Amino acid sequence: MPTLRKIMRLGAASILIFALMVACAVEQSQLNKKPEIAKKPKLEEKDSIASLKNKSEQSYKESLINSHGKTISERIKVPEGYERVEVPRESFAEFLRNLPLKPHGTKVKYYNGEEKPNGVYVAVIDMDVGTRDLQQCADAVIRLYSEYLYKNKQYDRIHFNFTNGFRADFKKWMQGYRIKVEGNRAYWIKAAGYDDSYECFRKYLDMVFAYAGTLSLSQEMQKIPLSDLQIGDVFLKGSDPGHCVIVVDMAQNPKTGEKIFLLAQSYMPAQDIHILKNPANDDDNPWYSINFGDVLITPEWQFTKDQVYRFGE
Repeated sequence: MPTLRKIMRLGAASILIFALMVACAVEQSQLNKKPEIAKKPKLEEKDSIASLKNKSEQSYKESLINSHGKTISERIKVPEGYERVEVPRESFAEFLRNLPLKPHGTKVKYYNGEEKPNGVYVAVIDMDVGTRDLQQCADAVIRLYSEYLYKNKQYDRIHFNFTNGFRADFKKWMQGYRIKVEGNRAYWIKAAGYDDSYECFRKYLDMVFAYAGTLSLSQEMQKIPLSDLQIGDVFLKGSDPGHCVIVVDMAQNPKTGEKIFLLAQSYMPAQDIHILKNPANDDDNPWYSINFGDVLITPEWQFTKDQVYRFGE
């Protein structure tokens, strides 16, 4: 009869053999098992395909505004597929396109220092507004055109009509003559010596701003068809009240031929000249299409397609 010690040895050996057999079986089972493929997490509603697409489009639209740009052409990019139109060197169009801008995020200020309450603009032109309630809508157009002519010393082309028809020539103002207004009558008087300084020029403009407006501007500018629109042209309703905005840049799609443009304005009361948003687009796309239909809708005024004017030579 086997002793107790032998029985225990045989039992231990059996247990060891059994454990090895089980381990091998488990290992073989793991080898035969197909690896699991990690499941992709489901898209939550906020990360849906449509949502991601909108985020992508929004990112692109935001790229139209270059916050570091210091001029209109640098700050506001053209949409994909468009190219800025070519303009002659030292032209009014080139002058407008390269107008300096205040830092991105600057608020429009009234002549008295208060902020314009509504954000209808994407950029503010870096040009003083003065300290009197003078530089309003028509005055802003006059200011930009005059600044271009003064910069290029084309003094004889700086002249504007008062609402009563009186013609105010800067060249005569430079010679020391000043304008006397009595009721509805205006006339020149000799009051100073020759002066072509910028300070003298600004005083002349303030005089024009006080007695010119959209009505007088519409009577001395040339009406043009919308199809001929260029940088420097003006959408203008000459009445009381009236309003006007000026085209400060343009681009075109070379494939479709579609033209788009940027608009600038001042308003009432006198305020910084600013680049308008397009209410039909998101805030980051201020471009207007020339194919706007019968009515051009801007944030603070509407114009018809036959209210387009241009300064003459």
